[in-house]
Amino acid sequence: MIVDGLLLAAGAGTRMGRPKALVVGDDGTPWLVAALGRLHDGGCRRVTVVLGAAAAEAATLMEGADAQVVVAADWAEGMSASLRTGLAALDPDADAALVTLVDLPDVTADVIGRVVATATGPDVLARAAYDGTPGHPVLIGRAHWAGVIATATGDHGARHYLKPREVVQVECGDLATGRDVDTPARTSDA
Repeated sequence: MIVDGLLLAAGAGTRMGRPKALVVGDDGTPWLVAALGRLHDGGCRRVTVVLGAAAAEAATLMEGADAQVVVAADWAEGMSASLRTGLAALDPDADAALVTLVDLPDVTADVIGRVVATATGPDVLARAAYDGTPGHPVLIGRAHWAGVIATATGDHGARHYLKPREVVQVECGDLATGRDVDTPARTSDA
């Protein structure tokens, strides 16, 4: 079972005041670099990072990193543009993609590993849940990539595609909150 990671980090971060791909955590590590490490440590074979706003600057943070970087030219359209670009760039020999966001600093490698462990083949659909509330990361089997690409619009990601389908909920509330960080005041809450 081959699971590749897909890190969405293209947004402008308007509420944050800068692209979230450029945010540096309290420990001095850029969120982008930390999230990339968690994907590898959580069991993803390869990682594709989707950039958009400030792509050149964000790419410099990843120099020497073990990742494929792609730029979503239409990133301003919302998360769906990043998701479509990322899924289209994945290696076709992967059975599934573990999709996560750069602004989830408390989502650990243990969370990622728990979701990756549910991968059963190219038909899998699973996602982390935090105290019963669905969140990220989301595991999307290769059999669903074309459908997600065709239906993803705006800032909804795969939400419309997943809603009518059976998606395995992987409870991770014992490991993290899964909350995204949207404002500078919340960066210290993570």
